[in-house]
Amino acid sequence: MKLYSLTLSGHAHRARLFLSLLGLPFETVEVDFAGGQNRSPDFLAINSFGQVPVLDDAGVIVPDSNAILVYLAKKLGRGDWLPEDAEGAARVQRWLSVAAGPIANGPCAARLVTLFGARFDAAEVIARAHQILALIDAELSARDWLAAERPTIADVALYSYIAAAPEGNVDLAAYGHVRAWLARIEALPGYVALPTSPVGLNATGGSA
Repeated sequence: MKLYSLTLSGHAHRARLFLSLLGLPFETVEVDFAGGQNRSPDFLAINSFGQVPVLDDAGVIVPDSNAILVYLAKKLGRGDWLPEDAEGAARVQRWLSVAAGPIANGPCAARLVTLFGARFDAAEVIARAHQILALIDAELSARDWLAAERPTIADVALYSYIAAAPEGNVDLAAYGHVRAWLARIEALPGYVALPTSPVGLNATGGSA
């Protein structure tokens, strides 16, 4: 497997993290956003949105971080990561939608402001981040994992940008249940962290 990635992208980290949790060997291909590689004809041929991550599984091309999580869980038959029953699958999908919506518009956007100079209203996106974190903290007050009695791709999808929220000036101190959940994910075999040091990336680099 080949993963087109961007080191500091939380979206790309979702895919790297899940591949590592599954113990799957893969090659990482760093996409040069600063040099415009994501807008090159070759890259647009595999993802017309010009975003990372993109998974190339022996010619099967899967763009989008959440789609990659679903693809890997389905292909490997890991019902423990993505339940096969309707109710369980719906619970997971609920959180994938949160990852693509409130998380992207809250802690992810706040981090883009501080790390890459993105043109969001910092106060507004930080407020959104705290709103969704309070809701997630309340959800986790009654259980260890978001969608089941065990970790699922729902937890993987939300982890990266919540763990990195302090980089966007979003303080996690008030969210004890969230911090305990982060620690549980970080204790899983195969866990890999999201790097925190800038590596000369462009503020407008796209992730999905």
